[in-house]
Amino acid sequence: MSAGAGGPTLLQAMEDPELFGRWFSGLSWRAWRVFLGALFGLLSTESPDDAIALYRRHTGRQALPTTASREGWLVVGRRGGKSRIAALVAVYLACFRDWRRLGVLAPGERATVMIIAADRRQARVVMRYITGLLDAVPMLKAMVVRPTREALDLDNGLTIEVHSANFRLVRGYTIVAAICDELAFWRGDEGAANPDHEILAGLRPGLVTVPGALLLCISSPYARRGALWEAYRRHWAQDGDPVLVWQADTRSMNPTVDEQTVADAYVDDDTSAAAEWGAVFRRDLEDFLSPEALEAVVASARRELPPQRTEQYVAFVDPSGGSHDAMTLAIAHRERAKAGGEARAVLDVVLERRPPFNPSDVVREFTQVLRRYGVTRVRGDKYAGEWPRERFREHGIGYESATSAGRAR
Repeated sequence: MSAGAGGPTLLQAMEDPELFGRWFSGLSWRAWRVFLGALFGLLSTESPDDAIALYRRHTGRQALPTTASREGWLVVGRRGGKSRIAALVAVYLACFRDWRRLGVLAPGERATVMIIAADRRQARVVMRYITGLLDAVPMLKAMVVRPTREALDLDNGLTIEVHSANFRLVRGYTIVAAICDELAFWRGDEGAANPDHEILAGLRPGLVTVPGALLLCISSPYARRGALWEAYRRHWAQDGDPVLVWQADTRSMNPTVDEQTVADAYVDDDTSAAAEWGAVFRRDLEDFLSPEALEAVVASARRELPPQRTEQYVAFVDPSGGSHDAMTLAIAHRERAKAGGEARAVLDVVLERRPPFNPSDVVREFTQVLRRYGVTRVRGDKYAGEWPRERFREHGIGYESATSAGRAR
């Protein structure tokens, strides 16, 4: 058997004592074998009943997968074995799949298995597991032609390398696998320099043209926001979905973790323990409005309501210099109460322009929208002193500080 051509499936490699069986055999890895079987389309009706039951419990699905998933999202408690499994997947895809034969690599081109974490130090945790697996198997060790602390070049045209979570630095690669470590603890807010959604948006074009490429996101959960929560909300318990979400508490994935330690954590702080060990998204860290409250009042396919002459609109802008933060505009009106009902506020327009951009150009664009709704004054914060007031005034729109008296119209 040679790496890269006619090799074993991942489950076979995981159990082979000449390959990875020394580290991944035994009952403690049972649930992980089921996850990997589901991820790579290796489960079937002929699989053991207990394996099928594990799959259904941790995915919320009934139908077994018929093909490999293009994305895998692991919502698993701490010390569940996530990093070691991520390393196993990275090594397997780098060494046992012939990407040249699949037509992925042009002459002289290298493809990448990318390990991404909040910073390089954290990404190197997974990298150390990867290096350990390669060094322990002579056939695989011989494939490494240029090792460094943050990258391993293989003789088959693949490079395994670590990256920090920066949306600008993940572009331009041919990616056969991207492993995103502890995604829930990246900067997930939209005002951050590297929000998780932006990084994933930068990754996916590098994956989409590669047959069999895999995006694997692994994390213990945190608040119900960000990319991990969105993936869970959209893809959990969806039969036939090519995006697989697997949710499991620590001891379900790693029964060697001391049960009393976990029990003590729940006694100390049950909310924190439910997230850290139970893999349950936290509800105590909600924003002003919960996701359910927002979903109940949002028409998902609607981007803008047309202006009505009978309505009086108000507007708010959040300025930005165009280098790091987005610049946003919101326009709303109060809808008159109908018989037997109550008046309600309606958000008609929300615009966002993400950096980099020219702030003066965005002000010009926003003022054109404001005029369509008959708004002559906009309210905003005191960002950059007089700059917003002067720019909006140039286009005939007054600008009020949010702390000023009066009402924007």
